[in-house]
Amino acid sequence: MALKTAQKRAGPDWMDAVLALQSRAEAEAFFADLCTPGEMKAFAERWRVAQLLDAGELSYREIATRAGSSTATVVRVARFLKDMPYRGYRVVLDRLKRSRKNAV
Repeated sequence: MALKTAQKRAGPDWMDAVLALQSRAEAEAFFADLCTPGEMKAFAERWRVAQLLDAGELSYREIATRAGSSTATVVRVARFLKDMPYRGYRVVLDRLKRSRKNAV
């Protein structure tokens, strides 16, 4: 698995660093230091694609246009949402839906 390989190379500390962030401002500062602008753009595009796929209202082509991504990115994110064992997108999407529902 690619995730396990990346974790072995980077060590577990970087995940612990993310979990130590306590606010949106801290997260923005940390990721601005850690990532290039291109990497931040790619993260934002993939997250927007995941949200639009989860809404289930648009075609892949329409999602790519709205998110400013390629259809290949849409397909890849869709595969991770449906088929991959990590379930990372699904966990966060569901958690945010619940927290927004409880906030209302």
